[in-house]
Amino acid sequence: MRAAAPHQIRRDRSRLALALEKSDLREKVRVRRSANLILFVVDASWSMAVAERMEATKGAIMSLLTDAYQRRDRVGLIVFNKNDATLVLPPTNSVQLAKKALSDIAVGGKTPLTAGLYLAYQVFRQEAYSHPDVLPMMILMTDGAGNVSMTDLPPQEEAHKIARLLSETDVRSVVINMEHAAFDQGLARQLAEELGAPCHTLEDLRADTLYRTVLDQLVTGS
Repeated sequence: MRAAAPHQIRRDRSRLALALEKSDLREKVRVRRSANLILFVVDASWSMAVAERMEATKGAIMSLLTDAYQRRDRVGLIVFNKNDATLVLPPTNSVQLAKKALSDIAVGGKTPLTAGLYLAYQVFRQEAYSHPDVLPMMILMTDGAGNVSMTDLPPQEEAHKIARLLSETDVRSVVINMEHAAFDQGLARQLAEELGAPCHTLEDLRADTLYRTVLDQLVTGS
């Protein structure tokens, strides 16, 4: 009725109190922004940079969680080392749960890269059933040099296979290359290519920089 009111002088109202036309019809549309599930997948095997890596990861997760209350996003953390991967922090927007889970993460051992990627795939698949409107995103922090297989395939080939599986299920990814530039063999970048993801370097590991990298990717990828 409000849309039609300004046009009444020009319309035929001979037997009508209010002349309505199709163009006057209005529909209230509620636009809801899709929430993101940001899953950190972190290599915690032995490395000279492991302490710096974990501190940067913890800082980024806490920053993302603080922002999650406004963005309706949730954050999770998978850590892989020795022979397996562990979901240290199931998807949450609880700062208290995050602090508790992040307080003591053991490091050292081998690099079961495939186990970390496959566990991420399982978490995303489960979330797709329970929260089908959530947009999945993986932040993978590794040098790409897996050395433990789950099957008979060589570790690198197996990791690339799971990476392609994640890419085919529309999981957005960002790879943070943990290798020092002087020793970099390009393995993290190769893995990023299989994921269809951008690859950043060790210099991006400061918590504030990593946090901004994730947010920028959410904006451009949404």
